[in-house]
Amino acid sequence: MSGPLLDRIDIHVEVTGVSAQDLALPPPAEGTACVAERVARARDAQRRRYDGLNLRTNAEAEGELLDRVATPEPSGARLLTEAAATMRLTARGYHRVLKVARTIADLAGSETVGRIHIAEALSYRRVVHAR
Repeated sequence: MSGPLLDRIDIHVEVTGVSAQDLALPPPAEGTACVAERVARARDAQRRRYDGLNLRTNAEAEGELLDRVATPEPSGARLLTEAAATMRLTARGYHRVLKVARTIADLAGSETVGRIHIAEALSYRRVVHAR
């Protein structure tokens, strides 16, 4: 796929097959019900954030509104700036990272977007290798 098309995909995750060893591991510490509860809280936070703006989710935020709700703390802003140069993010890619980071922060119950949220959002970007 081309870069501009890949830029329209917010999260890229490579998944490998499950081994027999993996199947024998204990279940994850956070069960499905806990995850569903965190997602519901994050969706509620977004609903309140965008109440009266005809938006429902962080994915719909643009321009000055996105800047207002997703501007990271200084250390996160530095990481994003460095990563944007290193990863050669387009403006679209940069803003998608902010939107994903804002959602990650919502899932964590954080009012602000921190460095850790930016780092996780960047980890979901597909690295396009130069040919």
